[in-house]
Amino acid sequence: MSAIPMKRLPVGVAMLSILTMLSACASQIMKSYIGAPINSVMLDYGPPDNVYELRPGERAYQWRKRKTQVVPGQSSGEIKETRHGARYDVTEMPGYVEHTECFYTFYARSSGSDWYVISFRQPSLECE
Repeated sequence: MSAIPMKRLPVGVAMLSILTMLSACASQIMKSYIGAPINSVMLDYGPPDNVYELRPGERAYQWRKRKTQVVPGQSSGEIKETRHGARYDVTEMPGYVEHTECFYTFYARSSGSDWYVISFRQPSLECE
């Protein structure tokens, strides 16, 4: 049975495809708030961590999320034959704790007594 030849995508095209799929998560949720009152975001995620006055009638509302993840260690080994006999050779990868801080920022404009989401800042890749 012969193998079907597979075409390889150029690395740039493959990376762009992966980045596009990854950027769909948080950004899609944030996009759904455009046109809604900023209170809608507050009802879903609580009060913002920061509010910045930008220009008259424009503000930036920012939420911060901290994530801590424990990445477990690993070890593996193999038996190697030497001139002095068999030896078990171990390779160890230590575990570590990873901290990530993410910022989610919405831009809002005043209309009457309410503030409405007009856009958002794209979160960093590790925060998508």
